[in-house]
Amino acid sequence: MNTGTRNKIYDIIFESDTPSGKAFDVFLLIIIVISIAAVMLESITGIQLQFGEELYILEWVITFFFTIEYFLRIWVIKRASKYIFSFYGIIDLLAILPSFIGIFLAGAQGLLLIRGIRLLRIFRLFKLTRYTSEADTLLRAMKASKTKISVFLFAVFTIVIVIGTLMYLVEGREHGFTSIPKGIYWAVVTLTTVGYGDIAPVTNLGQFIASLVMILGYGIIAVPTGIVTAEMTKIKFSKTTKALVCPNCLKEDHDPEAKYCKHCGEKLDN
Repeated sequence: MNTGTRNKIYDIIFESDTPSGKAFDVFLLIIIVISIAAVMLESITGIQLQFGEELYILEWVITFFFTIEYFLRIWVIKRASKYIFSFYGIIDLLAILPSFIGIFLAGAQGLLLIRGIRLLRIFRLFKLTRYTSEADTLLRAMKASKTKISVFLFAVFTIVIVIGTLMYLVEGREHGFTSIPKGIYWAVVTLTTVGYGDIAPVTNLGQFIASLVMILGYGIIAVPTGIVTAEMTKIKFSKTTKALVCPNCLKEDHDPEAKYCKHCGEKLDN
């Protein structure tokens, strides 16, 4: 194939703001949803016994399409290793490997292993995130929030250790708090408002501390939500970016007037 054909295939596969690119994304979305549904149905014994052969054929048809897509992405990209070892590259590989591994692991002794490997096809679910702009916005907001959330989680971790240790001293072994780790476990369960109830404070002071922890839990749950929401608002009202994908490093979010990738310097295909 000539360079023009290769560029055209690149636009279809990697660019989502063109008619052909949108059609390709929609087609893959349908295939992914069908494949996930097939994996779930295959786990139902009655359906497996009645439609096992049809599901097997459907699986190989879907695997065929995903395999072609995977190798096309490797072929059209300038730096194939960049895609192969990227998050989506690994997910795309996991989407097709189980079916092929099952061929070489035949035999009664390997049936359980094959079944476990084939369940890895559920990783195709992660392929859905590639085709939703909302998922990209959420990921960008979470990346922007990672420092604040890390500090917040460290503070929560500190609070949990202090509360767990305190409850161990207040309640003691006779009330189920047999160690500091056990007290920390109780603090985590209570602070997150899960409340399994396997251990509970008995003394008045312990119950008072537990009440404070429960109230604190509601506030703690709201903090990371507020942090991510604030970052999503910034992204929403920030300068419009291009949806073009750099053919060299696969990065997006370029400025509207950009002619070169701001991440690696590669010329963008406008």
